[in-house]
Amino acid sequence: MDWQELTNLTRGRPFVVERVRLADGGVAIEGEFELPQLAQLNVEDQVFVTAFVRCHGSIKEMERIFGVSYPTIKSRLNRITQMLDFVETDPAPSRTDIIDRLRRGEITAQQALSELDGRT
Repeated sequence: MDWQELTNLTRGRPFVVERVRLADGGVAIEGEFELPQLAQLNVEDQVFVTAFVRCHGSIKEMERIFGVSYPTIKSRLNRITQMLDFVETDPAPSRTDIIDRLRRGEITAQQALSELDGRT
């Protein structure tokens, strides 16, 4: 069964994966696993996001593929965006990290204070 079938079976209701089996090693892991956010989208939204990525984010190309207007594409992107949490790719260092760097002499006291105040 693929994700599309599973998504159709659940009809958008939340579900939890309780067992994962590695295909090549026969190892199974049991527990409670939450699906990645993209897998939690309905099938149509998954197809839309996949198309958007394949189009390298070109809204003009999305208009052509789906045969709809710019506002329609933007509206759908905005709706999907609201369903996804933002993933911080460069999180601010923790207080402990800043103090450790200060102790090691990697930053000055002034730099540490600036970072602790949220300034870099």
